[in-house]
Amino acid sequence: MTHDLVIEAEGLVKHFGETKALQGVDLAVPRGTVLGVLGPNGAGKTTAVRILSTLLVPDAGHARIGGFDVVKDAERVRQSIGLTGQYASVDEDLSGRQNLVLFGTLLDLGRVGARARAAELLEWFDLTAAADRPAKTYSGGMRRRLDLAASLVGRPDVIFLDEPTTGLDPAKREDMWDVVRSLVTDGSTVLLTTQYLEEADALADEITVIDHGRVIAHDTPEGLKRIVGGQTLEVRPSDLTRMAEAATILGQVTSGSAPEEIRKGVLAVPVRDDSALTATVSRLANAGIGVTELSLHLPSLDEVFFSLTGRTASEDDTTITKEVA
Repeated sequence: MTHDLVIEAEGLVKHFGETKALQGVDLAVPRGTVLGVLGPNGAGKTTAVRILSTLLVPDAGHARIGGFDVVKDAERVRQSIGLTGQYASVDEDLSGRQNLVLFGTLLDLGRVGARARAAELLEWFDLTAAADRPAKTYSGGMRRRLDLAASLVGRPDVIFLDEPTTGLDPAKREDMWDVVRSLVTDGSTVLLTTQYLEEADALADEITVIDHGRVIAHDTPEGLKRIVGGQTLEVRPSDLTRMAEAATILGQVTSGSAPEEIRKGVLAVPVRDDSALTATVSRLANAGIGVTELSLHLPSLDEVFFSLTGRTASEDDTTITKEVA
């Protein structure tokens, strides 16, 4: 195993009766990076996280966190990790501050240290105004933020985020992304499971796709997008009466590929490489056709995910229950 890998898993297998939750999963996360783990509901993502965080014992295979075996050295592993699960784990009868101080006390920060760390995290997660209210009075988004704050009390080197932004509105989700980026900048290593593909695209250095308990793809976000096949060139002429001329030029640049009008006034055509963009700009300029939009982009992760699994990320897989997902 490579020494600069902080999270290492080889051949993880986990069955629940007849249900094969994991069937030989390999994972590798270098220090100071984010690995996004994608998969439909029931694919095995959460089972993998539970094994890596010592909450489950694998039936076969092995894993190490920071060089420590998750089974043989479980206590050492727990000292170095933080975990935010799909559901908030804070005590709803305690205030936000009391929850964080409790975690700090359990982590041997001492009374003063625990209160100082709680105050720091409450401010970081914009919870200071609600710090002394019972957690049961918090909105769903506030509880998610408090739960993530609780997982960071001990300044863990490795952080497992299992669908951490579920239930958050778009603005709060982006705030959470900023938190994750800050954690990585400070040296933490993050394994993130998510069904928001834009979240993986925004945060992950590499992405592993799991389906039916197996790894079916692994690459950078850009590398995965190339699986679908090439790039797409999109053009919106400023004068829509010249759409036909623009379509002819696009067809010439792409050796006869037929452009399609994907939305009102926007033509799209598949291209093999970046040179098509330069050629298109030149030919449109020579023809005196102005444009209000011109872009060259890879497929979205949504398209990649559907290409790999035949499903969208949010579709349920009824062959494996969510309980063991």
